Amino acid sequence: MTSRSFLPIVLGAGLGTRMRSDVPKVMHEIGNLPLVGHVLKALQAAGADRIAVVIGPDMPELERAVARISPNASCYVQTERLGTAHAALAAEPALQQASDDVLVLFGDTPLVTEATISRVRDGLAAGADVAVLGFEAKNPFGYGRLLTCDGRLMAIREEKDATDEERKVTLCNSGIMGFNGKVALELMQAVGNANAKGEFYLTDAVEIANERGLTVKAVSAEEEEVQGVNTRAQLAACEAVFQKRARLAAMEAGVTLHAPETVYFSHDTELGVDVVVEPNVVFGPDVKVATEVRIRAFSHLEGARVGSGTSMGPYARLRPGAELMEDTHIGNFVEIKKAVVGRGAKVNHLSYIGDADIGAGSNVGAGTITCNYDGFGKHRTVIGDGSFIGSNATLVAPITLGKGVYVAAGSTVTEDVSDDALVLGRARQSEKPKRAAELRARFKAAKNAAKS
Repeated sequence: MTSRSFLPIVLGAGLGTRMRSDVPKVMHEIGNLPLVGHVLKALQAAGADRIAVVIGPDMPELERAVARISPNASCYVQTERLGTAHAALAAEPALQQASDDVLVLFGDTPLVTEATISRVRDGLAAGADVAVLGFEAKNPFGYGRLLTCDGRLMAIREEKDATDEERKVTLCNSGIMGFNGKVALELMQAVGNANAKGEFYLTDAVEIANERGLTVKAVSAEEEEVQGVNTRAQLAACEAVFQKRARLAAMEAGVTLHAPETVYFSHDTELGVDVVVEPNVVFGPDVKVATEVRIRAFSHLEGARVGSGTSMGPYARLRPGAELMEDTHIGNFVEIKKAVVGRGAKVNHLSYIGDADIGAGSNVGAGTITCNYDGFGKHRTVIGDGSFIGSNATLVAPITLGKGVYVAAGSTVTEDVSDDALVLGRARQSEKPKRAAELRARFKAAKNAAKS
């Protein structure tokens, strides 16, 4: 199979009016990746040499997304929506270049796997000129039926055109089709527009191929894998399948999920062996977690790197640019953003660390914040190795604290601090004996006067 050249054509021009959205349908996301991105990733894994993506006019965001996800893909514009064959022919320049296998897929069918794509290609390699991917439907109503005879696929019959006997067939059309590259273009060009809407349907290529004596076969997939997205409810259903797959893959790779159904993954989440994830954890895009990490309940990670042996949470938040080195401790209600927390450092309670470098072995006390924003720009806080930041400290950036610094609790620090220095940045305590009783009496009298 690896020696066969491969051109997939992904149809992604649909607007998705049933989604009630101004966003192109295939740009809606599951696992924090556009629907079309899932198809592109599966095609790349299946060995696509180049990919043609058919888009609608005025879809620059879709074109940019395709380029970002799949650099070997090219976009072609379908100016009029006249059916699937018409859409595929929008990529005619790509079809004119020689390919052994040509597959037509849909950008709104995000759950198709590398294995299934390869199975369609295997059918072509075994001699089929056209291979259609079907599935056994639990409820076939509304689907086109795959009509077979003696192992050959004879036709695809739409529900409205089927006889009562044909409607009993449960092998249904997924829409995904494979073509021998030598006949793909001519079959697509031969599709007429005899249907009532005046559109060109790629499914007609099955009967055309049979009339020409070509070999047409059906290949099967699971129904769950080929479900498409036309509504928000279907989008949620595909998200659920994606999450189920991601959770299973994580556990098979050596990750412990205490309550798998409550953990949400992104398409690119990477977790090392012996990671333990407690309930209600959310992984946003671009998260990499090393081995033997414990992520406690209700934590949220995005754009972050977590070193081995680290413990974080519960209720911890890692925002983009957060990097935890080995054996760090991030506790409850701690937020880290665009900051490096050094090896063995601890930020255990109720703190915000943004635009900062925390030295190895340092301890950041409860309620500490790095004041990184002045209303116009962000500034960095640097804390040296082995420093101790007392509770409720306010570090006003830009600022650098040396190694071994001790910041007294409640201090506001605005200037750089030298190594091994003790910093006290708070007002001197003053006690007024009996004044509290006098204040209570005054406040009570004022309250009573206000009631009268």
